[in-house]
Amino acid sequence: AIRKLKRGDIFNEFVLMSVATLGAFYIGEYIEGVAVMVFYAIGEWFQESAVDKAKSSIKALLDTRPDHVTVLRNGIPTNVQAADVKIGEQLQLKAGEKVGLDGVLISEKGAFNTAALTGESKPDTKYKNETVLAGSINLDTVSQIQVTALFKDSKLSRILEMVQDATSRKSQTQLFISKFAKVYTPIVFFLALALGVVPYFVVDQYVFNDWLYRALVFLVISCPCALVVSIPLGYFGGIGLASRNGILFKGGNFLDVMTKIDTVVMDKTGTLTQGVFKVQQVVSPIMPEAELIQLAANLERNSTHPVATAIVDYAGDLREQTSVQVEEIAGHGLKGLIGSKEVLAGNTKLLKRFNIAYPNEIENNTDTIVVVAVDQKYAGYITIADELKADALDTIKDLHKLGLQTVMLSGDKQAVVLKVAQELGINSAYGDLLPEGKVERVEALKSQGKHLVFVGDGVNDAPVLALADAGIAMGGLGSDAAIETADIVIQNDQISKIVSAIKIGKLTRSIVWQNIVLAMGVKAAVLAFGAFGVATLWEAVIADVGVAFLAILNAVRIQRIRVNSSKIP
Repeated sequence: AIRKLKRGDIFNEFVLMSVATLGAFYIGEYIEGVAVMVFYAIGEWFQESAVDKAKSSIKALLDTRPDHVTVLRNGIPTNVQAADVKIGEQLQLKAGEKVGLDGVLISEKGAFNTAALTGESKPDTKYKNETVLAGSINLDTVSQIQVTALFKDSKLSRILEMVQDATSRKSQTQLFISKFAKVYTPIVFFLALALGVVPYFVVDQYVFNDWLYRALVFLVISCPCALVVSIPLGYFGGIGLASRNGILFKGGNFLDVMTKIDTVVMDKTGTLTQGVFKVQQVVSPIMPEAELIQLAANLERNSTHPVATAIVDYAGDLREQTSVQVEEIAGHGLKGLIGSKEVLAGNTKLLKRFNIAYPNEIENNTDTIVVVAVDQKYAGYITIADELKADALDTIKDLHKLGLQTVMLSGDKQAVVLKVAQELGINSAYGDLLPEGKVERVEALKSQGKHLVFVGDGVNDAPVLALADAGIAMGGLGSDAAIETADIVIQNDQISKIVSAIKIGKLTRSIVWQNIVLAMGVKAAVLAFGAFGVATLWEAVIADVGVAFLAILNAVRIQRIRVNSSKIP
């Protein structure tokens, strides 16, 4: 209390308790004065321990990196500090060992437990040259990995940094309680002073010690510790619970956002569908199908879009043809020269843009189609299939059970989008949208007073993610951009995690308000009893410490919940 007073902080809980103790000594209540200090110190210790444990447990959820790893140097296994390993070096892992750095698998095949990263404990099978992330556990006998990122630059390091930062980004409730406590404490002090002095002017038989005692009871029970400590603990617990289940919130404020939303807006490809395309059919009225697919593949071979990857994979070994001046036309497709031929490959909007006629039936086809034009003439089309995610249908049903509206936005054809929407039971679906079209749709929803989240891949949907009340990126472990752009990152590709995120937000909010009602209710009751001389200092200090104890226990219980999308109350 003295240190606080020296810094000019007059009204704080330490001063309240010190005044109460000194006042008790003054009127001869020595035992009760000591009890105030002892019980308050016990309460402070418990609160500090709970906060420290909550913060450390959040870090422990993800920080599964080993400090030392085995590196092959000159063919000899050498144990070194993980922070000293350089890019390009080879790690050797025995069964049960943790991967210390990000890398690619050199062995032909390996199985890894990624529970610390994704929240899912089932084995993840990797093949040669596939990425293996730090924090994974090797399940095979011996695996070798070539390091692709330094220890400090691993995906896990960035996720850890994000989660730790999340605890400092406060929700509106936390900010309100912090401001409330600053105003509340001086008000309580002056009310206690008034309780001790004002009766002198209005009570016939005024006994100073009696009214001072009541004022001291008032001071003790008014300590705001239960609110100031238990509410942040509730949000720490919510962030930790989400992290254990492969969901990363960038702040407690986004837990609150999830309790207010009424609309979930989703991208189609990679969100509702698997995003793994396969060529189903190649059709051309003017050239052999093999030639059409080769032209398209040569144009698409430098693109990272999943549709482009499917075409290139289907084409197999590409003939050595020179692609020059390849231009990506956002939301439309690609244009380039293949040898002496000018080739266009993309959606029907691309051909419309260049005034190239094509068969009308293409518009009504419910498959994803890449149309191709050569030298300003329609040359044919390629149909691409993408399967719905296994949990997509159940997720949409669960969202509807929560009373939420579902909307799908996609750059794919309207016919394809409507087909997917009908299969899943989505309320509204819009296709043929350029990136700016998605922004316009979201702006229109917000103008109607909708509170919404947008779920996408975190890369192409950055403007919409930023516009929504909260942006959720799917498959964040595979995308640096997702970690940077989104407010909430789902670390794997399970869309059902959206339901979990919403329910965790609601559960956290419920616990926080339970603590607010508990603390304010008990304090109000004891304040009233104290003002009328019914409550004693013993009862006040026990009630103060007790309500703080109960509120903290209520807050930390969220950390023990084992949850999936269907088990959160």
